Amino acid sequence: MDILEVSHITKAFGAKKVLNDLNFSVPEHSVFGFIGQNGAGKTTTMKMVLGLLESDKGEIFVNGEKVTFGQNNTNKYIGYLPDVPEFYGFMTPREYLSMCGQITGMHKEEIKEKSAELLKLVGLKAENKRIKGFSRGMKQRLGIAQALLNSPKLLICDEPTSALDPMGRKEILDILSSVKEHTTVIFSTHILSDVERICDRIAVLHKGKIALSGTLEEIKGIRNGDSIEIEFLTEQDTDTFWSIYSSGEKTGRTKLFFPKRTEHEMMEMMGCLSQNQIPVLRLERLEPTLEDLFLEVVGR
Repeated sequence: MDILEVSHITKAFGAKKVLNDLNFSVPEHSVFGFIGQNGAGKTTTMKMVLGLLESDKGEIFVNGEKVTFGQNNTNKYIGYLPDVPEFYGFMTPREYLSMCGQITGMHKEEIKEKSAELLKLVGLKAENKRIKGFSRGMKQRLGIAQALLNSPKLLICDEPTSALDPMGRKEILDILSSVKEHTTVIFSTHILSDVERICDRIAVLHKGKIALSGTLEEIKGIRNGDSIEIEFLTEQDTDTFWSIYSSGEKTGRTKLFFPKRTEHEMMEMMGCLSQNQIPVLRLERLEPTLEDLFLEVVGR
């Protein structure tokens, strides 16, 4: 079942059309990466999923129920972490989660039990100081705990790792990856390595539409052929082979790079090396990265 369905959504701000017939869906118990350049419309889309922004056309369904602008009926299924979460700095983590639990109508014992479980999950179980003394990474982790407090079916995170150092990013990604057994995670980002690390499925937003979508393997399979890098023993050997295959790029004194080569072309190149008795130090087949594919899309 798809926990989220976005169907034919269009949104313009004045003369600027941000989303243009946007369509995608997110299956249950997956980690879904929503990728796009800054200003591509990722946050706009998420605000419409939350019912905080009205679309010009189209429909959005969460857990099979239609999202209606200005109403929060479907938000009972959603936990939300904005890109810069705000807290009451004078509170401790437990006090803050207790307040959030009371607002959502949870029972006192349930709040206590769930808060302890989530603070342990996000690595804040022993933190009793005021939130105002927290680092950015600690606030992000507390934000995830708050978003998971009501056991949502869908956890939406808007660029949760964009301002964190490598260790902070790893901590957040590990948490998001660990909760998919209990909820579905969708997070927007422009940090492509984060997507490659934990996402089951991805969608690339470009010019208001989904330019690519599917699993990482499916998307990589769209590209016809892998790149090849050859490292030779001497510069003379490099130039000799380059004179035969001049379509390559010389990336070093003894290195040649050949983009988008099919299996047949690779075998031909290996045969040429053998026939001309050109020794090589290394021949490596390079699969396309998500960054390669993303740049191809936004560069079209």
